[in-house]
Amino acid sequence: MSESDVQVALATDHERFVATDALVWFEEPDELPVAEQMVGVPPEQRFAADRPGSAPDTFPGIYGVRPMQLSVPAGTRGRLVPMAGLTWVGVHPDHRRRGVLTAMMRHHVEQTHREGLALSGLHASEPVIYGRYGYGLASQSATLSVSRGTTFTAPGLDDEAGAMETRLGSESGRDLVQRVLATELRVAEALPGSVVGAEGFYTAVLRETPQQLRDKEPRRTLFAVRDGVDVGLAAFRRTHKWEQHRPNGTLEVIVLIGEPAARLALLRRLVDFDLMGTVKLPDAALDDPVWQWLGPRAAGEVVPVDNLWLRVVDLEAALPLRSYDGECDVVVDLVDPLAPWQAGRWRIVVKGGEGRAERTDAAADASLPVAALGAAYLGGTNLIAMHRAGLLPEVRAGAVAELWRAFRTDLPPTAAIGF
Repeated sequence: MSESDVQVALATDHERFVATDALVWFEEPDELPVAEQMVGVPPEQRFAADRPGSAPDTFPGIYGVRPMQLSVPAGTRGRLVPMAGLTWVGVHPDHRRRGVLTAMMRHHVEQTHREGLALSGLHASEPVIYGRYGYGLASQSATLSVSRGTTFTAPGLDDEAGAMETRLGSESGRDLVQRVLATELRVAEALPGSVVGAEGFYTAVLRETPQQLRDKEPRRTLFAVRDGVDVGLAAFRRTHKWEQHRPNGTLEVIVLIGEPAARLALLRRLVDFDLMGTVKLPDAALDDPVWQWLGPRAAGEVVPVDNLWLRVVDLEAALPLRSYDGECDVVVDLVDPLAPWQAGRWRIVVKGGEGRAERTDAAADASLPVAALGAAYLGGTNLIAMHRAGLLPEVRAGAVAELWRAFRTDLPPTAAIGF
């Protein structure tokens, strides 16, 4: 059997949907009612694949979409635009290599286009998969650890960071959800590459079940406050450890957001908690200020990771969403098997900070896989390097470089929260 035998449609049997997810991800069963487990993925954004011979209690495949906003370059800051956040993607073990994932990805791209969205994004559990469906690696990051008492050197930000208060939040439930959401919206507008979810998303990620909390401290939220306004936050959890009768615990930072001064104030507080020996920091973008504050080789256990994968679903609508510093006039042959409405030749013109794409019959200057377009969209993946590696053929010498110089940004995109 092949993709043609797979039917993808709205999933109305939510118990079957959750059972499939539990099988694919093999986690401890969740005791919450099914409706609560699925909070954050609206009912109209839950899809399932079916095919002959599937079991009645599980689907051959499932996926969901979270309504998200992505901060794209806009002058020296960012602008929030809609993005389909692809999540909960899974294929039943008995139905692998039967065209199920391809059918679901095709359905998602078509569905996103029907809904009028120009962009789809995801975090990849297995990054080798999604490039072939048109997703490009738009941002990269690294996790790192530091010791308690680590010094962060930033003389130019000391006054601003010192004027902020860092306070542990006391809210819970919807009050905490709304405070976190308001903070993330405020910060994202300054940091292109940031992703912000809807209220339901934060309801889901901030909730902790008894299974998740077994033998663990409840997650704490530390806010950076300036003039009574939240300008950053860090979510963290501590773990006890004693060695030779001395405390050597670990403080794991799950999320850290804020502009540089707020991040600095939060970090200085996070490395100063009693009974800790190690502080594990979350994904930091490649040009995150923390690398400068620490200095060479000061961090331990640095692990590079892929961050946000981005797919352009509607080129004509996507280009005007962001601003540009460079200029170009390049004809590309866009290669996109899943989206025939945008495959083919386009003239991409960037001038005066604005970009547009228009259909053309002119000869192509370069061949552009849609995944490369997604990778470069936030200004973080160098198209020239991809050309040198033999991944972007060009007919007119210099066409790829011209395109890249229009798309690139002074700083690569920040790391996006996981969804």
